[in-house]
Amino acid sequence: MAHESPKRIRNVALVGHRGSGKTSVNEALLFEAGAINRLGSVADGSTVSDSASDEKAREMSISASLSSFRWEDRKINLVDTPGEPSFIADALAALRVVESAVFVVNGVMGVEVTTSRLWERASELGLARTVFVNMLDRERADFFRALESLKQAFGQHVVATEIPIGREHELQGVIDLIDMKAYRYDGDSRENCSEIEIPEDLQAQAEEYREKLMDEVAEVSDTLMERYLEGEEISHEETVAALKKGVTEGHLFPVTCGAATRNLAINRLLDALVEDLPSPAKRGPIEFDGVTLEPDESKDMVAFVFKTLADPYAGRVNLFRVYQGVLKHDSQVHNCRVHAKERIGQLLSPQGKDSEHADEFGPGDIGAVAKLKETHAGDVIASKEMEIPLRLPPMPRPVMAFAIEAKAKGDEEKMGQALRRLQEEDPTIDFHRDTETGEQILAGITQIHVEVIVDRMKERFGAEVELHAPHVPYREAIKGSAKAHARYKKQTGGRGQFADCHIEIAPGADGEGLEFVNAIKGGVIPGGFIPAVQKGVVEAMRAGTIAGYPVQDVKVTLFDGQHHSVDSSEMAFKIAGSMAFKDAMENAQPTLMEPIMTVTVVVPEEYVGDVIGDLNSRRGRPLGMEPTGHATEIKAEVPMAEMLDYAPDLRAITGGQGEYSMDLARYEEVPGHVAQQVVQEAQREKEAVKA
Repeated sequence: MAHESPKRIRNVALVGHRGSGKTSVNEALLFEAGAINRLGSVADGSTVSDSASDEKAREMSISASLSSFRWEDRKINLVDTPGEPSFIADALAALRVVESAVFVVNGVMGVEVTTSRLWERASELGLARTVFVNMLDRERADFFRALESLKQAFGQHVVATEIPIGREHELQGVIDLIDMKAYRYDGDSRENCSEIEIPEDLQAQAEEYREKLMDEVAEVSDTLMERYLEGEEISHEETVAALKKGVTEGHLFPVTCGAATRNLAINRLLDALVEDLPSPAKRGPIEFDGVTLEPDESKDMVAFVFKTLADPYAGRVNLFRVYQGVLKHDSQVHNCRVHAKERIGQLLSPQGKDSEHADEFGPGDIGAVAKLKETHAGDVIASKEMEIPLRLPPMPRPVMAFAIEAKAKGDEEKMGQALRRLQEEDPTIDFHRDTETGEQILAGITQIHVEVIVDRMKERFGAEVELHAPHVPYREAIKGSAKAHARYKKQTGGRGQFADCHIEIAPGADGEGLEFVNAIKGGVIPGGFIPAVQKGVVEAMRAGTIAGYPVQDVKVTLFDGQHHSVDSSEMAFKIAGSMAFKDAMENAQPTLMEPIMTVTVVVPEEYVGDVIGDLNSRRGRPLGMEPTGHATEIKAEVPMAEMLDYAPDLRAITGGQGEYSMDLARYEEVPGHVAQQVVQEAQREKEAVKA
């Protein structure tokens, strides 16, 4: 089967906040187009796009899902994306490979934080955007209030092209403001729509919003605006053309409405996808850091992998977008990241978890390929070796960290393999070994994110793990100077052990670790034993003396000592060096140091006071605030120990609308009462190990 012409393709992402009904809209569009035979439900887990068991159990999208179908002789590639902030990475990746985004907005809640964040990303990418106000049959749903929130958030170029007939449970249909026609919907079948007269009580309102629409449409061109201001009639064809031009160029954002679970006005949204939104051919060439990719089948093939699905049985399944050229099955391509050849076996045209085989994908099309060895999300595959600066967008940083260990001994390798496979699917997972604490650390964006990772490890790979709070990487330091003398002498018959050394310790330069100075004169300690003393100091620093944490930034001067021509050895001087350092530490005003994090919190303005109060309660020091988009960014310095449980608390304070990131700023001395608690806890852990 030949590939689709880029003129007849529509690549569309369904995006918005969690709970806005994106998956229901996806389901209704597939049903209305005849791609599925029944309208599935999120509540009973029967939708096409939420097919994974954890998605069904949680009743929310966790991974992006691609469905390809036809309508009006066009191919529509529809990507249903997660709205839960924990899994927003998939939505960000999907926006990279489409021309258009349909923002689904809850008719009760209006614009929410994820909607705003994704709108800004879509704006940066220059995508065409349209809005579907969903759930208008719910209690307290109000289309006009939602429309006003859209205008406040995204500007006056957000304009209604439909208004509803009826409210809440009495929602009956919609009025088309372009054609000035009304449509009523009965039931949820495909034949549920009938044209009616505009209700008399809505005639004036329809005319008011029709005029607002024409005001925006006329702004698309100076000629049209001039005629409109002179009172000249703008034809229906000119209105439709100007609307499409404004949407394609990102100057106009039409707002439609309905109720997806009742299949109400979905047929009109489906028509809008093919009539109002641009094709890859319409968008034309795309530039990435000076490299231009054209939707031309005669060019060298270049495709970008934006999503990897990790399956323990089927292996990797990669979702890709072809930017130019034609990708064919049974062909060979180059992975431009690892500079390796890959053989393209099966090409797939997905519809949720199901798929059909495809022979090839042309420029502008989106599809899937299974069982590539080296390729995963973020990679470029091309018909020949080339440098293409295509990348995944910046992803949220994982901040919810846990120490992780396998439940059963010997399962560590299984745990590691499972996490590495899941990292291919979700690039926001961080899995590493903390070199200071020795713990294996698993970090995600939120508590929910980490819970889903653990569930998938068990379900897909049979790897059961336990999580606990990670140790804070405290350090020890000194505030004063001190001298110490250590003599190690051991005689058990035959050759003994002897070493004697004098050292002086003092605070070192910040970030320099150990500065070891050899000030021995006259050969009282032979040069061959000096490195052994240093090794002993290093070992003692690693073990600490207050609570067992590493010692940082110390200057150690070895200035005197003795040796024995027969009994001295490297081991003896290593032990003596360690003993001397421990003795010196006790008299050099030792102190406990804690990591201080620079924390950046982004929240809606109404939560700023509560968030700052909470940071203060965590021994935080606010550094300042500034507006960012439709929210406020708060910067503060907070001890890491106080941030281990911050993610769920921030979620509770802001109703899930806050997010944060943090970076290490420096180490500071721990306050006395806190240091005492840390030392006591360290002692309890040592005793527990001995027991």
